[in-house]
Amino acid sequence: MVPGRRLSLATRAAVLLGAVLCWTGSLAAAEPQKITVGSKTFTESVILGEILSKLVRQTGGDADHRKQLGGTRILWNALLRGDIDMYPEYTGTIVREILADKTISKRSDIHEALGKQGISMSWPLGFNNTYAIGVKPPLADKLGLATISDLARHRDLRLGFSNEFMDRGDGWPALKKLYKLKHEKVKGLDHDLAYRGL
Repeated sequence: MVPGRRLSLATRAAVLLGAVLCWTGSLAAAEPQKITVGSKTFTESVILGEILSKLVRQTGGDADHRKQLGGTRILWNALLRGDIDMYPEYTGTIVREILADKTISKRSDIHEALGKQGISMSWPLGFNNTYAIGVKPPLADKLGLATISDLARHRDLRLGFSNEFMDRGDGWPALKKLYKLKHEKVKGLDHDLAYRGL
């Protein structure tokens, strides 16, 4: 690898996309380098990876999109090892799961913490992708489900969440504790299958 070309392309692509992307590398080189873009196993991540790959190509680079590599830990470790050069990630996931630091509250703190690991991050994409709970409207109407706390009255409901949400500190464990949910039929599902499960 010629040092520099990777970050130069990544920087231009990130500016065009405005996404939260994580990457490794350094500045400027003369010849185009192959940029390996990674994505997680769900549709939104794959689409963001495709957009990023296209932007890398439009800035003169050669992009290889390695689709659906796995969850957060797999992508993060691939980035650290240099198996991929960049991938789209969520700031909440970076703070809670990757850095595991609840005291971080500013973007500059995230940049600083990632920088200590040799990782750079772009500006946010400009949308919020918060977890939500979905239920079919007829069932919600029948059971009077309008808020998360309403679930506590219906312990017999079968709940399904993405596998990653099941293990996140701010996922199912926190939701269960905060809303005093005592459900026993809770399954971890592949991210895309969680939606199809409804």
